[in-house]
Parts: sequence; structure tokens; C-alpha cells
Amino acid sequence: MDAMKVLGMDAVGVGDRDLRFGIAYLRGQIKRTGLPVVCANLMDKKARKPALTPYLVKKVGAVKVGVFGLLSDKVDLGPARDSLMVSDPEAVARKVVADLRRQGAEVVVLLSQLGKVESEDLATAVPGIDAVMVGRNAPMLQKGRMIKNTVACYGGDRGQYMCRTVLTLDARRHSTTGDAEAYMLGPEVGEKPEMVKLVKSFEDALNEKLRKAERERAASDQAKTVDNAPDHFLGAEICQRCHVQEAEQWKTTSHSVAWQTLVNAKKDATPDCIPCHVVGFKQPGGFVSGVTTPSLSNVQCENCHGMGTRHEAFATSSKITEQTCITCHHGENDPEFDFDKKLPRIIHSNLSGETIQTKKDKMGAAPPMPKGHGSN
Repeated sequence: MDAMKVLGMDAVGVGDRDLRFGIAYLRGQIKRTGLPVVCANLMDKKARKPALTPYLVKKVGAVKVGVFGLLSDKVDLGPARDSLMVSDPEAVARKVVADLRRQGAEVVVLLSQLGKVESEDLATAVPGIDAVMVGRNAPMLQKGRMIKNTVACYGGDRGQYMCRTVLTLDARRHSTTGDAEAYMLGPEVGEKPEMVKLVKSFEDALNEKLRKAERERAASDQAKTVDNAPDHFLGAEICQRCHVQEAEQWKTTSHSVAWQTLVNAKKDATPDCIPCHVVGFKQPGGFVSGVTTPSLSNVQCENCHGMGTRHEAFATSSKITEQTCITCHHGENDPEFDFDKKLPRIIHSNLSGETIQTKKDKMGAAPPMPKGHGSN
């Protein structure tokens, strides 16, 4: 749509693919770009009126030209199907042509998204259309066709050709004959700097989007691979099915908001920080990313007690030792860590909530993560 704006389009038709993100999104883009978008038979179900501007009349030289758009009533409207409907193209065309003529349009042009056969059938059935631009899976034909008194042009749908339609008018400015021809946009057609910039910006953004999707796909594939390991992490949601009281007490500790501290500090993509704020980072069944494995964020049961699939092994001997804690609470991470002092603050019998309150106070007051951030 930005490119169409640069090209100086006088009118733009609507196809079903333009509705793939819904009507609200399309309207937003029309408003942003100011493009003269027309479609006469795309109807708002509730209001029972056109969802977009149905047509326009533009003075071209001394001639008044009316332009309207039509959408096939056989298309899938995607997410817009609940709020929109497509009225019968032929019935709408008859009414619109009459309206345009009453408003003084001397030439009437249809921007058709009906496909080749339906466009030709409509031009045969509805008098008063001087030219039709055939769209929606349309073929590329070098020369246009005269269908009764309507000239049709076929430029394909890949943007490699542009059609020129020439109408000959009589003294009363009524079309008498028409001719249409498609021209290939080859190397001899010069590039417009503003258009090149638009294309490069689009391609760069698309490349980054695809790269991000590939990273997420790779992470997801890795997660699926490690999930198949005999021993793997399960997540607190599984543990709390039996250990309800322990899970409720855990929610009163700073361990339950460990991931948010990274988010606040904008360190949630830093590999050196993530392992101590999630469950089993890059280990079998463990945390991969905030997108793919959000349920494994924060310091959970298995960080202290071990992998859930080894439950039978540690169920009778799950005593927490200093070695368990100093995996994360050591050196610069927590220089003042004292196991004997800190353990009583987070054991399951402590319901005071003192550690999470201290952490939340810090999270609200100081987003950057200081040295010794794990001291609570």
C-alpha cells in the first residue's frame, strides 16, 4: 500500500487476500496511507451497508471517470467472515453503474477481483461498463479483449506487467472503442529511489521476521528433542498436583518472580543470566525461551529438588544442601550469600512472604539489576 501511494494510484480495488488480517486492520492501513480504496459489494453484516467506499468519481482532463470495485462472492473472507459478507456482484454492478451515470460519470471503470471467467460474464451481463481490469488469479494476456462494449485487460497477478487501456470517446464523451495491451516491466524501466527504499525496507524487515521465526522453530525443535530423554524436567504445574501446600508457599518467595527480575532488567535474552532464573535451561525438558516454554520460567521445585522424572529416587532423601544453592548464589551473583541464614527464609514451613516482598520492592524501585541481585 505504501508502494501504491508512491505510484500515485487514483483508485485501488480490494481482493480477498487484503482481508487476511481482518477488516479493522485494512481500514487502519487505508487511513494511514490515504489510498483511494474502493469495493462496492463488500458489506458490513450488522450495518447492511458497504464496509468500504463503494466507488469514486474523478475528473481526468475534461472527462469524468467513475471507478468501482467488486469482490467475488465465492471467496473465503478469513477472520473478517464473522462481520462481513459479499453481495451478488452482478446485482451490485447494475446499481453502481446507474449511480455513477447519474452522478455524471462519462466513463465507468471496474476494478474486478472476480477472476477471468466471472469478470467476462459480468461485463457481458451488465451494460455501461467501459473498461474492466481483471484481477484474482487472472492470466497475463498481451492483448486485451472486447466483451460486447467493454474492453478487458489482463496483466496477471505477479506485478511483472502493467496494462495500458485506451478508450476512444465520441463528441458526447461516450466510449466507442477500446484497446488494452500489457507491457513487461523489464530492465529498461528505470528504478525510482523512493520505491527501491521501500522494497529494501520491506525485505530487510521480512528477513528479520523470518530469522526470528527460525530461531523460535529451532528452539522448539530442541525442546521436543530433549523431551524424549528418559529423565527430564516437568515444571511446577505437575509437581503441585500432589504438593499443593508447598506450591502455595513457593508463591510467597522471591524464587517465584525470578524471571520477572530479568524482564525488568532487560536481561531475559542474556544466556549468562537465564540459567539461574528458570528451570533446567537447555537441559532435557527444560526452559528454552520465554516464547516456547513460559511455564518453566522462575526458580521452581525442580531447581532445588531435581528432575521430576527422578521423583522416586529423591522422594525419600530430598534434603537441600548448600551445594544446591551455590550453583546460582555464588561469587558476583550473590557475594554475601550465607546458606545457614538464607535457607530458613524459603523453606516450605516459612509462610511470612518476607523474601518476595523484599524482591518486589526492589523490582518496583530499581529496574536495573545490581550486583548481588540474588541475595534475597
